[in-house]
Order: sequence, then structure tokens, then C-alpha cells
Amino acid sequence: MSTIYRSEAGGRRIVQRYREQLDAWPAPAEHLRIDTREGETFALACGPPEAPPVVLLHGSGANSSTWRGDIASWSRNFRVFAVDMVGEPGLSAPSRPRLDTDAVTLWLDDVLDGLGLTHSALVGMSLGGWSALDYTLRRPDRVDRLALLCPGGIGRQTTGRVAAVAALSLFGQSGRRRSAARMTGLAPDNPLVDEIIATFGIFRPRTERLPVFDDAALAGIGVPVLAIVGDRDLMFDSADTATRLERALPTARVHVLPGVGHAILGQTETVLEFLREP
Repeated sequence: MSTIYRSEAGGRRIVQRYREQLDAWPAPAEHLRIDTREGETFALACGPPEAPPVVLLHGSGANSSTWRGDIASWSRNFRVFAVDMVGEPGLSAPSRPRLDTDAVTLWLDDVLDGLGLTHSALVGMSLGGWSALDYTLRRPDRVDRLALLCPGGIGRQTTGRVAAVAALSLFGQSGRRRSAARMTGLAPDNPLVDEIIATFGIFRPRTERLPVFDDAALAGIGVPVLAIVGDRDLMFDSADTATRLERALPTARVHVLPGVGHAILGQTETVLEFLREP
């Protein structure tokens, strides 16, 4: 635990807060533990066991609570598996597979095998979007369709603007609040901002740049793709993401949300419609 948290006590507080969120989960759920080459991986399973499968992958500095506003809707028609990414502040192992190798794909092979899935739709956000896209490119026969929310690996990663906003955190609690709000695009009084401040005061995020997929790789995607980005995203250049996808993969549906930052929320119905298409 100490490898990803600044202190053991702080890590325990994050885990306890997450367990409380799981206790108030808005849909009936099974709690699953999957053995993988990266260590134990935690997942929530919701929805009818015989329904088509959907695997959810959250972003960095988060866990499966990311999906608590979506899960009740999506699990009515699908068997939804919300997976805690390894190396993030959830209930999975703290290991961090290298992103410049096939290590993430091999971990996801183990996850899908452990869930008894030969194939699935994937929904990924930010780092989870990068992971879902990487998996689709490496394992095209195991992915049915791909929904990406503010994904990494397509548009330029905008570290300069991120550093400028992060500097606000030097100015006490009010600075941390403004920094978190601007980084995510959320209003400063949004309760999620408090969660983000509390988490990143303890959690050590990954710092490496995400590998970028080239145009030829994107053009080779053979499954339906939905991508949703915000035009005020400070993490990734959303205009670049949209342009590259539309050029390389004309069949992809790309939604650019005006006035929205990196936190892509409230897209439950849009994603559901995409998942339900024949």
C-alpha cells in the first residue's frame, strides 16, 4: 500500500471511504476477487448474469465509484463489471504495469479470463480509456465495441497547462480547491472536488506520459467506437483527440462537449444508447 500512498494511515482512510461508497452502491452487486499476474484485482458485477457483458475501466486517482451515477441504468440491460484498475486507490493490487509494453493487455487478459468472458464491450475513462483502447488494438477479437470518455493516447497530453493549474495548490486549501476544480472542469462547490482533494493529498498518481497511438493503429480498429471529450480538458488536447479520430476512423462517433473539462459526467444515456445498438 505504501508504494501508492504517502502513508499507510492515509491509504487506509481512502480504502475505508471507498468501502462506505460500496456499502451504498445504487444497484445489487457481487464483489469479485480475481487472481492476475499483477496481483489480486477487485471488480463489481451488476446486472443479469445472462445479459451481454460490459467492462468498465476508470481513470487515474479513482476507483469504480466513478460509475455510481451510471451503474443502475447500464445494469438493467447488461452484465456490467466495474474493475478497479491496479495501482490506483481502489481495492486492487498496488502494482503498476508498464504502459510502453503489453503488460496492461496481459493484465486485462487475466481479468476477462477470471470473469469468464471471451469477449466484452469496453467503457474506459482517461487512463482507463487508454487501457481500453490499447486492449482493443492488441486483442481485437475480444472487444465488441468501445466507448471512450476523455481518453488518453490520442490527443496531445497537455502537461504545461496542468503544471500551471497545479501550482495553485501551493496557496492553501482555497488554492487546492481552485486547482482541483480547474483540473477537472467541475464547479468549486461540487462535492466531488472535496473527494479529489482528499484523495490526491494522500495518493501518489502515475507520472509517466501515456503512449500515443499512431494513425495507422487507430484506422485499424474494427469495432464501433464512441468518444466523448470536453473542449476545456486541461489533461488532453480534446480538439486533437477529435480531429485524429475523425480523420483516422471516420466511422467513430465523436462528441465534443462545450464548456466541459476532463471530468466527463452525465453521459449515462449517451453511452447506454451506444451499447444497445445492434
